[in-house]
Amino acid sequence: MKRLYLIFCAEMALFVILMSLPFLVPHCGILALFGFVPLLLMDYQATKNGVKKFWIWHYCTFLIWNLITTFWVCNATIGGGLFASFANALQMSIIFGLFRFSKKSLKGSLPYIFLCVAWIAWERYYLTWAQISWPWLVLGNAFATSIKDIQWYEYLGTLGGSLWVWIINLGLFGIIISLYEHKWESNIKAPIASITLWVLALVCPLLISNHIYKNYKESDEGELEVVIAQPNIDPYNKFEALSQEEQNDILLSQYKKELDARTDTNSPLLLLAPETFTNDVLTNDISSGNTVERFTEFLKPYHNVNMLFGASAHSFKHSFWRPSPTARQLNEALWYESHNAALILDRTTRNEIYLKSKLVVGVESMPYPKVFRPLDDLLGGVMGRNVGQKERTLLNCISYDSNGNVVDSIPLGCAVCYESIYGEFCTEYIKAGAKAMTIITNDAWWGNTPGYRQHLRYAALRAIETRRDIARCANTGISAFINQRGDIIEKTAWWEPAVLKGKINLNSKTTFFVKNGDVVGRISILLFLLLLLKAIIDKIIKK
Repeated sequence: MKRLYLIFCAEMALFVILMSLPFLVPHCGILALFGFVPLLLMDYQATKNGVKKFWIWHYCTFLIWNLITTFWVCNATIGGGLFASFANALQMSIIFGLFRFSKKSLKGSLPYIFLCVAWIAWERYYLTWAQISWPWLVLGNAFATSIKDIQWYEYLGTLGGSLWVWIINLGLFGIIISLYEHKWESNIKAPIASITLWVLALVCPLLISNHIYKNYKESDEGELEVVIAQPNIDPYNKFEALSQEEQNDILLSQYKKELDARTDTNSPLLLLAPETFTNDVLTNDISSGNTVERFTEFLKPYHNVNMLFGASAHSFKHSFWRPSPTARQLNEALWYESHNAALILDRTTRNEIYLKSKLVVGVESMPYPKVFRPLDDLLGGVMGRNVGQKERTLLNCISYDSNGNVVDSIPLGCAVCYESIYGEFCTEYIKAGAKAMTIITNDAWWGNTPGYRQHLRYAALRAIETRRDIARCANTGISAFINQRGDIIEKTAWWEPAVLKGKINLNSKTTFFVKNGDVVGRISILLFLLLLLKAIIDKIIKK
């Protein structure tokens, strides 16, 4: 048994290496196609040798993987980071435990099909309905630095990548076990057919993707000039070291040089600033905020210049009853709600606002408020209580003629930080009419770790799924321009003040993924429920 446990340790290490490198090292996505084979071999050996409490092994395997790939969350919050790793590993382990349970009833390849669809169904749940959601390690994200290999995400999305991971891993595992058990000794055609199908499943998506990549043409529906400012303000002492007015000075000084050099004033120009740049926005009267007044005054000399920036905003509600589950009370009839907002304005009195909807659990949002709010009240209100909006709305970059009449309005989607992780969520901007995407974020909380690089690369997946150019502004980096193929055209350095100037192409066409949503996820949920029901019924019948 000691020898078997040593083999388990080696297989565990191999799994962790193969599944971690795609998230940590560029262009290693292909390794994820083989990463689950060691874990599947561990399970095979455990079953064959009657190993008790094998759940400890697969839970520890998933936990180490989570800790190595997302350890950087602890830089922002040690408790939150550890909770994310331990809880996420637990859910992965539950899925694997269900797979082991299914093997008692389902026969042949059915338990492995069950494992595939159960895992993807869980990822689908994470990406849609879950209030406590941490989809960072969705398997399809492993290819974020291998964009030439996954251009077909415009059809199947990120969970299509998860499906590919499982098909190749399970196929290779099946070949290894068949050879080990000598199943093909009397039938030479079976191994040839199996290996041929596996190779085709591995190679065909790569060939199709590279063909799409080489032949894809950027949509030619006009372009928008964008200036991205990266002010590089440390969020940990943002207001202790600098007043809001001083921060405004830093940002506006970055824009001024580019604006003074501007010659074409007929075409619109977008100035892009990072997430939560200011905290003095009141949604009840946006124009009255000091920062909004300052920005509007700054833009007055500049024709057709729009500014999009992030803000910690607040709304006051007059009511004798709590207006929302997470509203905080100021007095008997006055409440306030907090928001992580994106605003766009120009030199007129016009302004538009979007409220971030996909909120970071604990820091920004309180999951299941009926359960957690009483506890949070006892603790003094330590959890975030931001309120988002239910539907995606757009922020319009508007240009005017010399008489002040609107000449053109370019609809933009703005994903605020964490929202850019959710593929199908981002398609809602496109369905609403967005011709390009912006992302505003503040990744400095994690320090100089893989976190901000992973976050940047996931934006490339959104570009492929929606075929929209993306202008990404990060407070401390990395800010970037990403084209419709997912190429990072230009980017800034980390933790350096910078200004990035470029143009993004506009596109009104919709991809299959935008039109039809996450087909892979929905089918997986259906198959998971059917197979789970069959496993339960078979178990009951056998009793």
